[in-house]
Amino acid sequence: MSTETTVAPNPFAEPTKAVTGGWIALFGTAWLGIWMAQLTPVQLLLPVQVEAQLQSNDWVENVVAFGIISGIAGLCALVAYPLTGALSDRTVSRYGRRRPWILGGALLFAFALLALGTQKTMFGIGLFWSLALIGFCMLTAALTATISDQVPVNQRGFISGWISAPQAVGTILGLVLVTELFVGQFLGYAVMAALLVLLVLPFLLRVADEVLPIEQRTALTFRGLVQGFWISPTKYPDFGWTLASRILVNFGNAFGTSLLLYFLAYGLNLGIKDAEGSLIVLTLIYMVFVISSSLVFGKLSDRLGRRKGFVFLAAAFQAVAAILLALVPDLTVAMVAAGILGLGYGTFLSVDQALATQVLPDAQSRGKDLGIMNIASAVPQAIAPLLGAFVVAAIAGFQGLFLLAAAVAFLGALAVLPIKGVR
Repeated sequence: MSTETTVAPNPFAEPTKAVTGGWIALFGTAWLGIWMAQLTPVQLLLPVQVEAQLQSNDWVENVVAFGIISGIAGLCALVAYPLTGALSDRTVSRYGRRRPWILGGALLFAFALLALGTQKTMFGIGLFWSLALIGFCMLTAALTATISDQVPVNQRGFISGWISAPQAVGTILGLVLVTELFVGQFLGYAVMAALLVLLVLPFLLRVADEVLPIEQRTALTFRGLVQGFWISPTKYPDFGWTLASRILVNFGNAFGTSLLLYFLAYGLNLGIKDAEGSLIVLTLIYMVFVISSSLVFGKLSDRLGRRKGFVFLAAAFQAVAAILLALVPDLTVAMVAAGILGLGYGTFLSVDQALATQVLPDAQSRGKDLGIMNIASAVPQAIAPLLGAFVVAAIAGFQGLFLLAAAVAFLGALAVLPIKGVR
């Protein structure tokens, strides 16, 4: 692999030199390890671990317990994302601004996963999953900021596709690994921790990170840090609308997917064993459409120089998929919905990430501002299981949950329309 892929621009300059195939390969490989380590616990390892501790046959009780743990970890992400992003903006080291945080986040994430595999109490599970998510935030806040640091605008849709495509692959690959090859609580977590470090290290070692001269580092005070977490939507409306759209669309997606296993088992009466097999089939369909749409439409948005229309349609597709699940509760229809959802979410992940990098208020605070944007992805995924379980059990059943998912996703589509600075 050519070392020319490792040349980074000046810290605050707008990048103009295209990144090469080698850079993209390393970037995508890192995200594959990250998504396996984050999504495999969420999809399978954590719910099974929680159910083993509760020893309850009531799925609502299990989901609520998992939702509480996930929600606490989400609150940690609420602070960790912008805080570590702000610190990485100001990091002065011989290795650059982002690389120390990528390394530190990966190691904390991996350690917490290993510790999580040994836990036999709800307190321990909650504690180490929260630490794992903090490590995830440290790592991904810094890695996401490399897009703004090193990737020119006309490549950002395609490069952002290499965040979302590995997400789809990582979901199914992680599930297969822990159900077929590395069975057992500790072994499953240990394999995810090992793969995380092994797949992030090549990017860390091969991709250069421009060193921040100490005289260019802005002062960081507690008051300034707290004030920096608030970005006025009246002063920076494009940032505000992009953030609102991201929050709504991710809530819509999370409402539609976080309880899918239970919908198959209890909404379609498949039973939990058959539901697990059907979930893997739906995930495979979803994966194919996420990968293809994220790469194809991300690149097309680069070529056309347009983002808003793609984001609007992507969010609308997710709403359509949720409506199908609500109105026609059938396994075959669920497979169609999985394809539509994958088409929409894959497009959204790549194009919206590119859009986010173009509405940042200040080049000197890219890490912090993207950290705030990333909250809109992590927190909905963390608290949606708890809110979704409440909707299903106490208000409107699975049909109501999917209609709520559709409504929220469509509001997310509408939220991109007022953006003026990006077409």
